[in-house]
Amino acid sequence: MAKKHKVSTQVVDEAMQMAKIVQKPKQSKEQTKLIAQGIQKGIEEYKKRHKEKSRSLDKQKKQLQRSLSVEQLPELAIETQVIHRQSKLGWILLGISWVGFISYIGYSMTSN
Repeated sequence: MAKKHKVSTQVVDEAMQMAKIVQKPKQSKEQTKLIAQGIQKGIEEYKKRHKEKSRSLDKQKKQLQRSLSVEQLPELAIETQVIHRQSKLGWILLGISWVGFISYIGYSMTSN
C-alpha cells in the first residue's frame, strides 16, 4: 500500500491565503478551494525539489571529503600559506599608506 502524504497545516493556510489574495469578485468558494489546492501542490513540489537538491549537495560534499586523502593534505597547506602571505601584503600596504599620509601631513605643516 502507498503511504498517504500528510500536508502540514501551515502549507494549507499559506495556500488558502494566496488563493484569497488572487480571488476574483464573483468567484465561488469551490473555485477558491481548487486554486488553494493547486497552490498547495506547488508549495509541496517546491519543498520536495529543494529537499532533493539539498540531499544531493550533501552527498557530493561527503564524497569530496572521502576523496580527500593524506596525499592531498600538503597541497592544502601550500594554499593556506599563500592566503597567509596575501593577508600580510595587505597589512604592509596599509602601513606604507599610513607612513605616506603622515609624511605628507608633516611636509605640509613644515612648508607653511
